Amino acid sequence: MSETRVRPTWIQVFVGLFGVAALVLIAWCVVFATRALLATDPLEAFVARFPGGAPILGSSPEGIPGFVSWTHFLNAFFLVLIIRTGIRTRTEKRAGGLWSSRRVKKRRMSLALWGHIAVDVLWLVNGVVYVALLIASGHWARIVPTSWEVVPNAISVLLQYISLDWPTENSWVSYNALQQLSYVVIVFVASPIAAVTGYRLSAFYPKGEAWQRALPDAVAKALHYPTMLFFVAFVIVHVGLVLATGALRNLGHMYAGTDQVSWAGFWIFAATVVLMVAGWRAAVRDDWIARPAKWFGDVRLMKR
Repeated sequence: MSETRVRPTWIQVFVGLFGVAALVLIAWCVVFATRALLATDPLEAFVARFPGGAPILGSSPEGIPGFVSWTHFLNAFFLVLIIRTGIRTRTEKRAGGLWSSRRVKKRRMSLALWGHIAVDVLWLVNGVVYVALLIASGHWARIVPTSWEVVPNAISVLLQYISLDWPTENSWVSYNALQQLSYVVIVFVASPIAAVTGYRLSAFYPKGEAWQRALPDAVAKALHYPTMLFFVAFVIVHVGLVLATGALRNLGHMYAGTDQVSWAGFWIFAATVVLMVAGWRAAVRDDWIARPAKWFGDVRLMKR
């Protein structure tokens, strides 16, 4: 089941390196321009008035509960698989295997698409459990804005991040305003859009005319892939800031459930990265995907 890979030419490599260098140069220009703007009196007063903290309810509990740690890992793990299988379904020219429903014989799809849908379902279940526990535990106020002051505070945090002058914060107590807005968008906006449009594009969406008009295929396609790109961008920025703004403490919060600076969270994080790499590899193996797929339908592997 090997795939033919075309090696880039030396011209393509040179152009790619030149493009990266140009992006780095532009980024540094943006950093220095932002630092210059923040040194002006109006923006100094703005940052002093809105330092970046997210207004939260006084009853909100502190700390990172255990359910946030393991649902966070599962969310990241499933998201990696969703991205990999999603890319594969868009670029695969010849299916390595087919899955057919035992109940609806006309319902047939490639194993890559079946794997994509299966991981989608697991990701959604994990998300529903996370939201339910978030509400039940009272920790919902950590990611849901409770005041319009979150907007100017988020702008202030963004400017501070761009200037590389990190805002003072303690995520063990509460997230900053930009984090709060980012998390609420991810959980309550981007995730539902990804789920609904993905369902619309799947073979399980009802065929009735009314259902087709409710969410046109063209609209779903226009939203689904850009939403995945948004998730990719969020993950890159999120992981980058976690590592750049106090890696050991941040990883201790999320993976070890402690506010102490230690290596415990890092080693747990490292283990999860190994699992994600293994999952990325498994997502391109039709013989591996076929094993769970056989529990739900008929599978036929194709010769390559």
